[in-house]
Amino acid sequence: MTQHIILTLIGLFLVTALTNILATLKSILMAKKIMNPVYFLVFADAMIFATVVGKVTSSEGFHFAVAYALGKTLGVFVGSKIEERLALGILEVDVFLNNKSKMIEIAEKLREEGYTVNNFLARGNHGNRRYKVEVVIRRKEFKVLENIMDECGITDPTLKIKNLNKVEGKISTSRVKTV
Repeated sequence: MTQHIILTLIGLFLVTALTNILATLKSILMAKKIMNPVYFLVFADAMIFATVVGKVTSSEGFHFAVAYALGKTLGVFVGSKIEERLALGILEVDVFLNNKSKMIEIAEKLREEGYTVNNFLARGNHGNRRYKVEVVIRRKEFKVLENIMDECGITDPTLKIKNLNKVEGKISTSRVKTV
């Protein structure tokens, strides 16, 4: 293979990875109903895709298809890592505990951090008393909840975590803290 073909393959790989990162982020943003950046991502993705497909289909050799496929794979991987870092979305987390004083301690610490918290008496297995702490929290702030549970000596609690599409009113008054 000539140096020109190798550089073309590397370029194809990187550009395909970029377009798949954009496509992954577009899908995530659409699922979260964050539409304004989606229009730009769709336009950029379409322009790159048209150029890349033209190059792959007009080229001779299987190596162009392999570079394209590997670029798409890397793009999905990097896109998912970016999404993890952005942690877009809102969660409703229910923490189930057997200990009433631990439930009160967690609920109060969350309130001190500025979260709206509900707590309930629930019935668990065989009708045994359980206590439920319910908090709505930004996904990127989930670590705050984990740290509070650690501070309270709660390890491996039963958690029910739901993704929410929309919350009206107060989510929290706290700022995201670097943990």
